[in-house]
Amino acid sequence: MVESGSLPVAVRPERLPRAIWVLVGASFMIAVGFGLVAPTLPVFVRTFDVGITAASLVVSAFALARLVFAPAAGGLVGRIGELRVYMAGLVVVAVTSAGMAFAAEYWHLIVLRLLGGVGSTMFTISALSMLLRLAPPTMRGRASGMWATGFLLGNIVGPLLGGALIVVSLRAPFLVYAAMLVVVTAVSGPMLRGTGGGRPDPGGPAAPPALGFREAVGHRAYRAALVASFGNGWAVFGARVALVPLVVTESLGLPDAWSGIALAVFAAGNAATLLAAGRIADRIGRRPPMLVGLAVAAVATGVLGYVAEPWLFLAACLVAGLGSGLVNPPLNAAVADVIGPGARGGTVLAGFQMASDLGAILGPVLAGALAEVVGYGPAFVVTGAVLAVGWVFWLRAPETLPAKAG
Repeated sequence: MVESGSLPVAVRPERLPRAIWVLVGASFMIAVGFGLVAPTLPVFVRTFDVGITAASLVVSAFALARLVFAPAAGGLVGRIGELRVYMAGLVVVAVTSAGMAFAAEYWHLIVLRLLGGVGSTMFTISALSMLLRLAPPTMRGRASGMWATGFLLGNIVGPLLGGALIVVSLRAPFLVYAAMLVVVTAVSGPMLRGTGGGRPDPGGPAAPPALGFREAVGHRAYRAALVASFGNGWAVFGARVALVPLVVTESLGLPDAWSGIALAVFAAGNAATLLAAGRIADRIGRRPPMLVGLAVAAVATGVLGYVAEPWLFLAACLVAGLGSGLVNPPLNAAVADVIGPGARGGTVLAGFQMASDLGAILGPVLAGALAEVVGYGPAFVVTGAVLAVGWVFWLRAPETLPAKAG
């Protein structure tokens, strides 16, 4: 309560804007759709009478397009506005996903996946830009945690539904994904209007100047965020997906089904700490959960290749997931702090995303090559070491939470 004259006036607790919830709901639906096609894509590509390498190339084309187009997408956010880029990205992915269902040649798949990667990076960067700009500075961690949780839960639900759709047709998941994106576009677009995400108005009130990538790199917290994002991409989106199933079947000698169990345990650990990490990051600072999460993830990941008992392996996956969940919300919030309140930082967010995508591309290749030459143990140790480098950078970085930044 605060005094206004002689009458006490209640202070309303700060709440997240409605637009944040729209973005969270959209992220869940998008992730469900993406999860629908994930188990289908490799099998579908193989029906075009191509080898495993050619099938993997279709998967990699999507990530490569995201990486290459990210700077341009960041520039578009600054020039034509977040909402236009967001809507256009959703439409591009919807059209290319529907096109996959009607592809007649292998090269059609490559072209469509490349274009789909362009659309994906458009809506990802613009959505993250809106999320971090609209969230109150003291609630950025919680907003990031909910957004990441939406994606995570969608990625859990999607493959389950996708597995059922495969029974109907290998092309059906692509059509369903396209239809879901059309719904997301039709619903979220009107609800996000009026959030300041459109084209900058020269005659309107002056907005905070956009922060450029070169300026951001001069900030120690942003450099630490880039290194941690690279490590997170390497370990979480790269080496984990590429190596954990192989360790389960080849080193531990377990049935293939255990691969899915191990990845699900990791996801469960991740989900368990995402929201808590956001609250902690908003209350005591970005650095504490970041340092704890990177340390826990680095150690747990480093031992994965040396665990001989199945239950110990699952325990290590769970701990690694818990650590990873602590990293994501404060990482996004710290980047938003560097950009500043109300400002657009499309190129800054593009560089941040590129670091993660680069790690996700290099991680499976380098860790896989290392595992082939010297074994799974050293491959996971190196992966843990990449996360530890991020920890060192954050140890030297300043706190960015506005209430505590000095």
